[in-house]
Parts: sequence; structure tokens; C-alpha cells
Amino acid sequence: MTKPAPIALTIGEPGGIGPELALKAWLHRKDAGIEPFCLLSPVNVVEHAIKQAGSDISFKVVSDISETGAVFSDALPVLALDGTNATAVSGTASATTASIVINSITEAVALACSGAASAVVTNPIQKSALFEAGFKHPGHTEFLAELAAPGTIPVMMLANSKLRVVPLTIHIALSEVPKQLTTELIIKRCQITAAALKKDFGIEQPRLAIAGLNPHAGEDGTMGREEQTIIAPAIQFLRDSGFDVIGPLPADTMFHEEARANYDVALCPYHDQALIPVKTLDFHGGVNVTLGLPFIRTSPDHGTALNIAGKGIARPDSLIAALKMAAEMAAKRLSTGA
Repeated sequence: MTKPAPIALTIGEPGGIGPELALKAWLHRKDAGIEPFCLLSPVNVVEHAIKQAGSDISFKVVSDISETGAVFSDALPVLALDGTNATAVSGTASATTASIVINSITEAVALACSGAASAVVTNPIQKSALFEAGFKHPGHTEFLAELAAPGTIPVMMLANSKLRVVPLTIHIALSEVPKQLTTELIIKRCQITAAALKKDFGIEQPRLAIAGLNPHAGEDGTMGREEQTIIAPAIQFLRDSGFDVIGPLPADTMFHEEARANYDVALCPYHDQALIPVKTLDFHGGVNVTLGLPFIRTSPDHGTALNIAGKGIARPDSLIAALKMAAEMAAKRLSTGA
């Protein structure tokens, strides 16, 4: 059986824990069963990370990502990017290294779109440093969508071994959620999510659960009417279209073990409503998956952790989980010809 192409791993914020995590993930390649990946980074950033780690980790510069498989068992493959004029300082995010971050993401996406890479796995970025350098996107996800194709609608899913969640609205104030939560938005997010669960996770008939916005899912309108005027019409439309959907469910009772057995993904009106349960169930094993892109993208479900960067104590669990999930999704697509 043909194996998927290597995974393209971005360097993320050079002053954060991304470089350290990349080294540690490669060190765990055998015991964790990690498929070959190639790190897209300037050589000096990798050398700095190895020096900070106080280790003699082997890496090998490859001229093409296709060389990854032949190198991976003995050395960390690095596709070298230009970065000679930017110096990474562990624990410090700087606009001077923004070009490294952006180039790594751009090159990874190009490799994935061409088929040379089976997936993109992104290390965390420090948005404040990128904004200082003139970055015009709200975050990683929006930048990836623009690189993918005009009109791409990205959907963020957080997943671990116990739960998958999709926040229907993301990084906005809680007061803005009722204004942005629309029937059309819910329908579109559910359609994209269901299609991805079929294509990338092999779930033939995905079961979707939608949380209510208000306490007790509004309790028949006595605690808010968004469930009746916005969420319920979306659910009815989806059911009429052949989707398996339940809700709106009270968010305080839909995440215990017995309740989770009734659905494959939970879609929640606002950010924390979705992220609190998934991070509580498995904080270190969480993976951020972007649905709706023409390529596979996963990422660790944490930030740059500048406060511990360079100290050798960052845990690679989430990056390892992201690499493994990306490989599983790539294998699923390859087996089905998707």
C-alpha cells in the first residue's frame, strides 16, 4: 500500500517552545509511532534550539521534502529556510523573526497543496509579534484559509481521545456572540464539520450535537430565546437535509461520559463553552484541527509558552498528538481516494 507523503511541520514562533517541541517529537518518533515529518526552519533556529536543549540531537538539511523518509530514522529532517538575519531568543517574541514564521507557514501550505506534503502541522505563533511586523490576519486559521483559496471557510475543531468540539464563534467578546450567531452560520459550520468527519475520520454518518447558548438551553424561552429563534431552525433544516443532529442541549449536561456516547462532535455557540470541556478531559493531548481547507492542518492546542521557552521543560504531548492525527487523516484520505 502506498504511504502518505511526509508531514510539513512549521517552526512557529522561534522564541517560543515550538523548536523545542519539534526536537522532542523527533526524539519520541519510535515509542510514539510518529510518521516522518520535516521541519521547515532556518538552520540557525534549529541549532539554537539544540544548544538550549543541551543535547546532541542530529538533524540533516534536505533539499527536498521527498528526502524526509530516508533521513527520518537517523536525523531530524530540516528543509532550510532563509533566516540568517534574524536571531531567535528563547522566551522572547520579536517582530524581527516574523518573516521566519510566515515563510514557514507559506512554504508548508505550498507543499501540501502540491501533494509533496500529506499534511501541515503548525507550531504555535505569537500573534502580537506578527501584528507588530504588519501581519494583517486575525490568526493562523485565517491566514491558512487565504493561502488555500479565495472563499475558503475554515472551521476550528479541537479534538482528543475523548471529545471533539467546534466553537461556532471564536475569538470575540461574549457580548458579541448573540449578534454573530445566526441560523446560516450554524448550518454552514455543521455542513463543513460533517463533511470533514466523513472524509478525514471515516465516520460515515456523523452525529452532531449542538449546545444551547443560554443556561438550560433557554428553558423554553424563559432564559433567552436564541435557542428557539436561531438554533432550532438550523437544526430542523439540517435534519430535513439528512444530517443526524441533536439539540439544542444544555451545555452543563452534555459533556459527561454517558452523554458523549451519543454524538461524534459537539458544536457550541461560543469559545469557552467548547474549549473548557475538551481541555479539562485531556489538556496535554488536545489537537487543533482546521476543517474546510483543501489540505490537512493540525496544531498543538496550546500557545507559545514564552515563560518556559528554552528551559527544557515543555511537554511535547500535544504536538505528538497533532502529528499522529495528521498522519491518520492523511492515511484515511489516501485509502479512500479523497
